[in-house]
Amino acid sequence: AAAPVESAAPRADSAAPRADSAASPEGAPVPEAAGVRPRDEAEVGAAAAAPESADPAWAPPILHSLAVFTVTRSVEAVLWPDPFADFRPERWGYHYGEAFTKPPLFDAAQPAFRWDHDPWPINVFGHGLLGSEIYLRARTCRFSAPAAVAFAVAGTHLWEYGYEANGVRPSALDLVYTPLAGALLGELRYATWRAARGIRSAPARVLVRALVDPFGEIERGAGVFDC
Repeated sequence: AAAPVESAAPRADSAAPRADSAASPEGAPVPEAAGVRPRDEAEVGAAAAAPESADPAWAPPILHSLAVFTVTRSVEAVLWPDPFADFRPERWGYHYGEAFTKPPLFDAAQPAFRWDHDPWPINVFGHGLLGSEIYLRARTCRFSAPAAVAFAVAGTHLWEYGYEANGVRPSALDLVYTPLAGALLGELRYATWRAARGIRSAPARVLVRALVDPFGEIERGAGVFDC
């Protein structure tokens, strides 16, 4: 008797792999998280893994700090015209002479954080934010933490002895507090800015970065600087 002949056609369910088991070029399955497209996931991963230059960029933090100082000094002239709106050369000469021939102002008889005769909110919050802006700009442009502190110290001295000394005597409190408070707040802002890279939602990522570094995001978004 003739042997039974098996069908040569393969079974339908083994003819092709299932679409949901497709593998990546390395052979690993490519999962699709809920609400996240593979393309978005790849872009986030590429952004997190993108190599960064080890060299700090000097031009962006320098130009950014000069712009911040110029705007702040202009606002001072509007809010406190006496002495900051007095542009007479003889007055500038007098104040600069006082700044470079006398020690920084420190009046120990005044209450805490008013040792330079300024309101304490300006000294605590205003100078803390100013220092953090200088520090943060250096950090986002690949400065190490110690280098960013040094940059903030240099920027503070430029502000006290360059921009503001034509109106008031440099403040000992500001010279110390601005870079130190700026480094603490600035490093917190920088850590948050870096952590935002891992946010998968593009709108949420942009929002967080804009909150911690608004001026930097505007500059990068406009293509003025790349760091």
